[in-house]
Amino acid sequence: MNPHESGASHASPQDESAKASPISSTPLLEAMTGKASPAKAAVGDAPVFAYFATLPQPQRGVAEAVDALAARTLPNLQRSVKWGMAYYGVGEGWCFSSGAFVGHVKVMFINGAMLLDPVPPVTPIGMGKATRGVELESIDDLDEKQLEAWMRQIAAVPGIGGKKR
Repeated sequence: MNPHESGASHASPQDESAKASPISSTPLLEAMTGKASPAKAAVGDAPVFAYFATLPQPQRGVAEAVDALAARTLPNLQRSVKWGMAYYGVGEGWCFSSGAFVGHVKVMFINGAMLLDPVPPVTPIGMGKATRGVELESIDDLDEKQLEAWMRQIAAVPGIGGKKR
């Protein structure tokens, strides 16, 4: 069970959302146009889990699955909400993000075009020329082995995700 999932066994997903956060679901954007959502910038696990609680399905399930994979993959994972998305880092830097949009969740790696092998296929609008990632429409689109490899690669780079050497 993810640390942000409720232990209730008979509640509907809507009931779970209501318990997880008093924030109601907000409409998702079609594409990146500045902030991905109205979620307030804040550092820590709680703001990220509160952001997830506002997402509709299937985006909520995809975002939580990406988060759970990151937690299993990266020791000392740090979370934050920035620009209306979940950001992840280790050491002294933020190295990738996960944001929900209409029809998909974007997982974007900072400087992914220069640092990742293979280079992820999606070039997002509004996130920098070197950022690359994937768009996941459902849990079935989540290639855990590949995402884990990219998470490990990007987190190992000093100044991006790893400690400066």
